[in-house]
Amino acid sequence: MFEHNVGAESNPVNLAEYARLARKRAEPSAWDFIAGGSDDERTLAANRAAFERWTLRPRILSGRDTVDVSVPLFGRTLASPLLVAPIGYQGLAHPAAEVATVQGAGAAHTAMVVSTMSNRTLEDLARAASAPLWFQLYCLKDPELTLSLVRRAESAGYEALVITVDMPRMGRRERDLRNGFALPAHLRPSNLLMEASPELHRSQQGTSGVALHVGQLFDAALSWSTVERLKQQTALPVLLKGVLTREDAQRAASVGIDGIIVSNHGGRQLDGAPASLDVLPEVVEGAGGRCRILLDGGIRRGTDVLKARALGADAVLIGRPIMWGLIARGAEGVTDVLRLLRAELEQALALCGQSRWTEIDRSLVALAPPCGGGWSAPEEGL
Repeated sequence: MFEHNVGAESNPVNLAEYARLARKRAEPSAWDFIAGGSDDERTLAANRAAFERWTLRPRILSGRDTVDVSVPLFGRTLASPLLVAPIGYQGLAHPAAEVATVQGAGAAHTAMVVSTMSNRTLEDLARAASAPLWFQLYCLKDPELTLSLVRRAESAGYEALVITVDMPRMGRRERDLRNGFALPAHLRPSNLLMEASPELHRSQQGTSGVALHVGQLFDAALSWSTVERLKQQTALPVLLKGVLTREDAQRAASVGIDGIIVSNHGGRQLDGAPASLDVLPEVVEGAGGRCRILLDGGIRRGTDVLKARALGADAVLIGRPIMWGLIARGAEGVTDVLRLLRAELEQALALCGQSRWTEIDRSLVALAPPCGGGWSAPEEGL
């Protein structure tokens, strides 16, 4: 499945080059699982298009010759606002799976959010970590099993709990249906071994083994009461991932949620949902300063990160590009993806006459004027 030889083409200078390299090296159905969205993939494309609608407003003659992109989050000061998003089944990308990603994130001195559906246990990943880990939780039909995952994360030293709230059932991902996608026999959701069903590994065109597993395992009746109960059951900061409206941001803040991740699940759930960046300002308004706001979805350049900050994000999560780095170069590729983004962010910050991430505000961006040609879709999979 993998080809990890390092040659001349293995030195990408931007994330798009990492994507092209990764696509050459990945098994086709695994690539579709990683790159694809739901239904017509409109929301997937919208996540990128949203960044094109904003331009930067650089200020000149600032007299500043240093930049600081560190960010305080939940009692830590992270070296940069670039966090690794939760991504399941990373064994599809590299034999070392999430262990390589943890190592790569640690070398980049940034936090990683570990998925419930990882191919390595949360304890193994904690032992491999040299930077903060957060635990992403899917709420399961069995509340005791759900709580046991929280307790394991606490015992292993995870520093925050990220509850994904936009997946009571899996979106209809047509690439996976065409491919009859299922996990290879050697891969397991290691945190849920007793709950892994045979369907997870059964390939049949027109079905998705992963979707069948989700339907059997996840709580389709997930509600605010579930979130509130979990909030009461842990001392960890609790974030909700999958908030897209002012109303839900207001509700989250009112029940004491510590953070919101503005996310449409990378365009993999409700097709037709808005781009994360487009609704970021209304979510920030709804939260009213009562919780931290992070953005997930569509970031491919340091200038994208800057735009997200200007529109109200305290930090951002990087998803698919992490997998591109992992496929291309393992842990080193993950580190390099984060290094490239940070270098681009620092360059953009300096060229905009800014010196500190924490001081960026809305005055740095403006809506781009309409252009006759309109926006054109990026290369497929990017």
